[in-house]
Amino acid sequence: MRKWLPLVAVCLGSFMLIVDTTVVTVALPEIGTGLDASLSSLQWVMNIYTLVLAALTLSAGSVGDLLGRRKVYLLSLAVFAGSSLLCAVSPGAGVLIAARGLQGVGGAAMFVTSMALLGTTYEGKDRGVAMGVWSSVIGVAAAVGPVFGGLLTESMSWRAIFYVNIPISLVTMVLTKICFTESRQPANARVDFPGIITFALTSGALTYGLIRAGEDGWTSGLTLGLFALALLGAVLFVLAERRHPSPMLDLSLMRDASFLAIMLSTIASAWGFSSLVFTSLWLQSVVGLTPIKAGLALLPLAAATFLASTLTGKRLHEVSPRVTITAALLLVGVGCAINGLVIDGDSSWTAALPGLLVIGAGVGVGMPATASAVFASVPPQRAGMGSGAMATFRQLGQALGVAVLGLVFAHVIREDLDGKVADAASAENTLTSGRPTTLGVLHDAGAHGLTAVYLASAGLALVAATATAAFIRKRPHAAPETR
Repeated sequence: MRKWLPLVAVCLGSFMLIVDTTVVTVALPEIGTGLDASLSSLQWVMNIYTLVLAALTLSAGSVGDLLGRRKVYLLSLAVFAGSSLLCAVSPGAGVLIAARGLQGVGGAAMFVTSMALLGTTYEGKDRGVAMGVWSSVIGVAAAVGPVFGGLLTESMSWRAIFYVNIPISLVTMVLTKICFTESRQPANARVDFPGIITFALTSGALTYGLIRAGEDGWTSGLTLGLFALALLGAVLFVLAERRHPSPMLDLSLMRDASFLAIMLSTIASAWGFSSLVFTSLWLQSVVGLTPIKAGLALLPLAAATFLASTLTGKRLHEVSPRVTITAALLLVGVGCAINGLVIDGDSSWTAALPGLLVIGAGVGVGMPATASAVFASVPPQRAGMGSGAMATFRQLGQALGVAVLGLVFAHVIREDLDGKVADAASAENTLTSGRPTTLGVLHDAGAHGLTAVYLASAGLALVAATATAAFIRKRPHAAPETR
């Protein structure tokens, strides 16, 4: 039993981290009322956390490799606990936004070092089991976040969603000190500050550009300017990595078709998971469920993810990642296609259930297989780099998915309502904000928007499945040690 205590420590931290990416969604109206915050401020309460995670995940993995993964994990937990306390006592929106950004700093380091700790603590079948359980916890956390947030907000206050992180962080810190020994790169390796700065610029500008694209359109001046800044940052990052003796990312991996296919599968899986944002809107605006009930309607997906990841992590660790990752993407694609074909304006929440179960199974199969394939492609002393790359591509997939699918969702609704209602803009805003409506034409438009989202997700998943089947090696070999 003692050998699984490290897994408990990692799962506690990861559960808390992922819940905090979604728990705030339900509490935003109460936060706005309690702090007299504007809509723009509330959007930043959500977006700053995502931005910081995207900007720092790869950097945090590299720092963990150099300074020690156990040390960085403990520090990240302390930062997360302290920033959660600051969130809970925030007197205004500005302080809350700053505290959420600090949460993102702790969360980025926590996420990538937790993956690296699992990858270096367990081997063989035990690693498969650990990755399966960890992946299932991630899936459950993402689904129960809105339910958890709704229960705490309704029974106590919005501040409770942040207070609850403090005892969990303290327990996790105690377990971490007991269970883990320190692991790091050789002592002569140096922190890659140019790489950290240029990658933060690249990923931060790209993620914020995707956020603005979803709100202002892809051709707005700010959106295009941010994408240009991201491109410049990427060029500077490559130049910095080529010159540094201990680069935070081994660029030779980017020439490996197998590794790139694994990263594409991570993007596609995260993209498919982004469709749940619009499913939640549909459940609330069209089906008429409360936020808590909408969260409960998504729990079958979490259950399927938990069962699939636990079973496959334990039993399929010897199977080629080409098979498991391709099968996972096919399941995600088929599940999205099912929902894209069966949901209509008269559907209840049960119409989405078969597709959600298949998507959940696909996510559950894919997460442990992808994590294991990534760790097999890098040397053990660079486990943080591998987990950082995976986490970064997952964040990119989520940000890209929400931005692009948001445009698809809104465009289809707008086209469907054209000429059918007097105030199309107001009607569209009702559907995209999740406010319940009883108007039949809005039910049809909302359903058509959601089915378009699912069909777009299905297409990407199937393209990614083709790429993984063609390019992932049967048995990835460890990358050579970086300079």
